[in-house]
Parts: sequence; structure tokens; C-alpha cells
Amino acid sequence: MTYGRYNEAKAEAYSNRVISDRVALSVEAQYRRGDGWRRDITNNNRRVGDYENWSFRLGMKAELTDTIEILLRYKHSDVDDPSTMLASTLETSDFGLGAPFGGIPGTYTTAKNRIASGSVAELMRANTDVLQGTVRADLGFADLTSYSQYRSENTDMSQDLDYSGLDLFQLGLPNRNETWSQEFLLTSKAGSRLQWTAGLFYFENTDTYITFIDNFGNDPNSRVRLGGSSTTVKSYAAFLDATYEFTPQLFLTLGGRYSRDKVVDAYWNRQFVATEVPVPSISNDKFTPRAVLRYKPTDQTSIYASFTKGYKAALLDVGGSCQTPATNFVCNDVRPEDINAYELGFKYEDRGLSFEAAAFYYDYKNLQVSIFRTATAELINAATSEIYGLDGSVRYEVTPGFQINAGASYVHARYKRFNNAPIYVRCTEAPPEYAATCGAGVTFVVVPTTLEDVTMQRTPEFTGFLGARYETEMAGGELALSGNLFYSSSLFFGPSGIQFRQGGYETLALRAQWSGPDARYHVALFGDNVTNSRYRTQAQYSSYGMGANWSQPATYGLEFGVKF
Repeated sequence: MTYGRYNEAKAEAYSNRVISDRVALSVEAQYRRGDGWRRDITNNNRRVGDYENWSFRLGMKAELTDTIEILLRYKHSDVDDPSTMLASTLETSDFGLGAPFGGIPGTYTTAKNRIASGSVAELMRANTDVLQGTVRADLGFADLTSYSQYRSENTDMSQDLDYSGLDLFQLGLPNRNETWSQEFLLTSKAGSRLQWTAGLFYFENTDTYITFIDNFGNDPNSRVRLGGSSTTVKSYAAFLDATYEFTPQLFLTLGGRYSRDKVVDAYWNRQFVATEVPVPSISNDKFTPRAVLRYKPTDQTSIYASFTKGYKAALLDVGGSCQTPATNFVCNDVRPEDINAYELGFKYEDRGLSFEAAAFYYDYKNLQVSIFRTATAELINAATSEIYGLDGSVRYEVTPGFQINAGASYVHARYKRFNNAPIYVRCTEAPPEYAATCGAGVTFVVVPTTLEDVTMQRTPEFTGFLGARYETEMAGGELALSGNLFYSSSLFFGPSGIQFRQGGYETLALRAQWSGPDARYHVALFGDNVTNSRYRTQAQYSSYGMGANWSQPATYGLEFGVKF
């Protein structure tokens, strides 16, 4: 159990029960609630961010025979947490103020702990059920594993897209999502120089959105139907991966995956009348290989080089461009995303010291990017982009009771050429052909611009961390002190990679825990973001206004746990 700042309370419980020598049951439950840390300036509501989430999971593991075992799980979760919907007005050094109409005093706030939500409250509620089944069988020559999953999620969201108290446009966005997946893995037995894994995979997802105008309320009787969309994605894949040991020091891995992806039963709803407009199905297939060469000079060191070809299937933009008058209701051609990934790495572990480092290069084609206009989120392709860099981490055990760890990453991520990159411009500054679309509460328009060699969205150039843990005996138990410092350099949230800058920031987490004899119970004092570093976690952009989601202030609390 945990209690912390802003009246945040958490409780978790887990239990296992052995039914017989072949059957065991498990039960897990979680609960979390709090007041949130934001205040609404329109009505002085200090609990606008109230949340309450809970979940439980049931499991059963059974050995049917000496060679076959099954694991069955069911999980239900319920979320009532508007946090991700609560945003103040965005203001950045590169873009300026993102308030509607240039900012009407009293209708907006850029304060980190404040919002101006207008007359209709934001909400985000989700109800999720997940069924999972795993079957493992020893076939003698190989091991067969089957993974089956069904997931059903119903979500309801209501978000103020002008991020002010003006009530220009509040979007209601219920979503029904249903997913089926099935995977079979056949894995060779250990002991031979050739190790392999073969598999089959099936995935099906139906994603249905219904959009509403929530300006008059977000209850069923107040909402005004706007539109909606739906797609069903089906994916089939077969793959084979094999590693051969040429010598005890030299290994070669070759693999390949053939995928076929389809988007079927797609449609979008005409605004206000909800008529379904069917969209032709699409399909594409791809073979993606990979290769890894690994060399072990000693038992403590390893060097590897790898090549992997990645792929993300084409999409139907039924929720965006298909229903946008600006495109004449023609869907964007969102092509498959391809990546060639190269990596060279080194690993070492001996006498309490472990170290690993890697250099990488990723070459993207047709990177899929989202943009937001009035009431739609559109998908487009960034023509070409590349990422290369270095990352590494080290861990050292100074003594059996004192360990330190550190890591860093340098990433050079660029859109090499981005045709029609979305640049958000104020209506008062837009070219005439784009300014003509302003009106009806619109303050910002998207101006397509060709960009070359610009930073990629949400990609800091440098990140790093430094952590330590110290353990010692105390009062018949064990005292553990730990801390972690994280740093990130600046980044841009805008889809073009050059707008909505977030400067560099750092966070520090600290924890002191005392565990009783045999670790049956513990008590802990913790603090997260103890330096109260405030930074944007997201920038929200639309034609009505720009919003900013901020990191949580410094939090602290007490935790108590017991094992029976």
C-alpha cells in the first residue's frame, strides 16, 4: 500500500494457491486513486484531475501431462482518469502563444498546474477485458508453444481542442477496439550447434471510432453526432530464425519473416448524418530478413554486428483525410513504412562489472506521421529519414552492498526530405490560399512545406542516467537506499520536427526502504521528481488552439508491504 502527495493512494495484492501437484491458481488486484495536481481557473476547481483506476487478474497454471502444460489468464481493468485530456495553453520560445485569437485575457492559462477547460469537463474512461491462453508441449525433437489472446476495450474521451475556456470545440471520441491474436512457436532443443525457431502468427483488430460535438455536454443526451470511422486489420506472418555455432566463439544468425497485411471493411461516416461511406480494401505483403554475426573472444566479452529490415503496413486514413473537405474527401495514400537497421555492439561482464555499447544506423522510407487539423487526425508519409547514434550502459558492484549504474545515448535523427511537411501558421500570417480556410473559430492552419535535413519529431539528441543503490543491515532487517538521475536534451513535438520546442530537463527519484527479517514486510519513503523539474510531456495542436501537457510536480509518499 502507498500513500503520497495529492492524496494519491495505491493498493496491490497478489496471491498464489496450490490446488494439487499439477494445478495452481493466482489472483492479483490493483487500485489507484488521487485528486490530481491541476486547478481549473474557470471555476477554481482544484480536483479537476480526480482519477480512480482498478484492475484484477485471475490465472491458472496446470500440467496436463509430463509434457504438456497450460496457463490461462483473465484480466479486467477500469480506468477513470482525465489526466491525458487536461492541457494548459501551449507557449514555446519558437512558436509563441497558442491561445485562440491571439489570447483573450481570462480565457486561457499557460501555467504548469492550471487549465482553462470551459463549461464541459474533459474525461477519459476505459473498460478493458483480456483473455490469454498459453500452451507448452514437449514434442521430443522440439518444444511447441501456442500464445492466444483476445482483447476488448471500450473507451470514451472528451477533449477541449481549443485548450481554453472559450468553448470553441469540444470533441467526443468513443472507441470500440477488439483484437484477436494467435502465435505458434516451434523451438529446437538445446545442445546442438544449430538452434532454430519457426513460427506462424495471426492478428486481427477492429477499431471503430464515433465522433461527437461535446460543446453542450458529454453525456449521451447532450452530444451531437459528428462522424466516425472503422477499419479491420488482418495480418498473417510466417517466420524462421536459425543460429549456427561455427566454433565456441563464432555464431551466425539468419532469419526471415513473410507478412501479408490487409485492411478490410473500412468506412467513414458523413458528418451529422452518420451515413457510412465504404472505402476500398487494401493489402500488401513483405519479406523482411535479418542477420547477426556474433564473436566471443572470451567468456566475458561478446562483439556482434546485425542487419534487420523492418516494415510497417500501409494504412487507410479513414479517420482523417477521407472525411476532410480540404482533400475533397479523398483518402491520403499512406504507404508502407520501411526501415533498414544496422547495428554494431560490444558486451562485457566480469568481476562485478558489466558494460555494453552499440552504434546504430536506421534508414527510413515513408515514415508515417500524424497531423491534426479541425476535428480530424490525419496520417501522411515523411518521404525519407535517417537515425544514427551511439548508446551504452555500465553497472559496477563496488561492494556486495553498493552498486552504481550509468548510461547514455546520442541520437542524430533527421528527416532527410519531407515533402508537404505540416507547418502550423496563424491565420493572420498564413498565405492567402490557406487563410481562406480560416473562420468558425479557427486560429491556426496547416501550410504544407518541403523541408530538408530537419530534426525528427520527439527525438532528443542526448539522454543519460546515473543511478546507485546501497544496502546494509539495520535493526534486524535490511536498509536499502537508491536513487536515479535522468537527463534529456531538447526536442520538438511538432510533426514537422521544427515546431513546439521542449528544452532539456532532468529528473531525480529517491527511495529509502527497510525490509524486515526474511523480507516478509517492508516500509519505504519515496520521492519522484524531487527537484520539481517541470517540462512538457506532450504538445497538442489543432486548428482551434495549441495545448501543453506538463510533467507531474515533485511527489513523495510512504509505502508499506507484507507477504503472507
